Amino acid sequence: MNKLGPTGTDTALLQMARAVQATGYAFTTATPATHSRVNARPQSAFAQDLAGVFGWSRPFRDDVVPPAILDLMREAGVVLSDAEGDRSAVRLSSLDGLLFVHSAYPTSAADSVFFGPDTYRFARAILAHLANSAPVRRAVDIGCGAGPGAVLVARARPDAEVFAVDINEAALRLTRVNAALAGVQVTAVRSDLLSAVTGSFDLIVSNPPYLVDPGERAYRHGGGPLGAGLSLAILGTALERLAPGGTLLLYTGAAIVNGADPFKQAAAAQIAGAGASWAYEELDPDVFGEELERGVYTSADRIAAVVLTVKKWE
Repeated sequence: MNKLGPTGTDTALLQMARAVQATGYAFTTATPATHSRVNARPQSAFAQDLAGVFGWSRPFRDDVVPPAILDLMREAGVVLSDAEGDRSAVRLSSLDGLLFVHSAYPTSAADSVFFGPDTYRFARAILAHLANSAPVRRAVDIGCGAGPGAVLVARARPDAEVFAVDINEAALRLTRVNAALAGVQVTAVRSDLLSAVTGSFDLIVSNPPYLVDPGERAYRHGGGPLGAGLSLAILGTALERLAPGGTLLLYTGAAIVNGADPFKQAAAAQIAGAGASWAYEELDPDVFGEELERGVYTSADRIAAVVLTVKKWE
């Protein structure tokens, strides 16, 4: 299940990413709003370097990309052509000394694999937890996306059996590539929550979609009245599948309405009587502020980025 695809395109994608990495490439991915503003500048019309190609998703001319990398891009099927020129169908983002392949900007397709500021906050939460946690024998990243959660856990706990699950085949493909790029062992499985994997886990991590998306794109739509539906489903699954002493680290968003946090209240009700202790932290009090202008969020005060940590009693 952790092998690259039989067509060879995944192997070419991995080789391409390694070739880009060897140039010293680094790129920090900003929010879509920031990306749009920066790319709207006149000087940003075309890529001038690899960061423009693989970071900013700008159209490029062939002389900007080294020929060996361009050949691998074509072999991997990630060169897209439009009226403005060629573009990369993937982006490469830096995180904690690693490089991750994910979907190009804009992430408008239903099966887009998102990576952005939420990913960096999620990663910091995982690294802080692993710095002080007990041994991990089995771990899983639910809704793995490009796989940063699973990859970071596998790197920090190389003896652990680490799974990455998602309903999006495109996400699983990129997770396999990114695990190979990082040199770690991750088993990527198509699964609705944990339905396709068995047994209990010492560590469950998740960074699920948490907004109400009118298009219900898988990487963005959390479901429920305010986008917390999937996060609460993950909590419920984790309470059933955590091993004694095991931990759930759930990074998500919470819509604050009239000063109250409905997600926190619902989570507390789920945990009550489940034989677990928990902690809750706001990492950022105000994310995706543009969402407050439309839809279900017009009555919300703000959307906060939060981490819910749940530990099953031994």
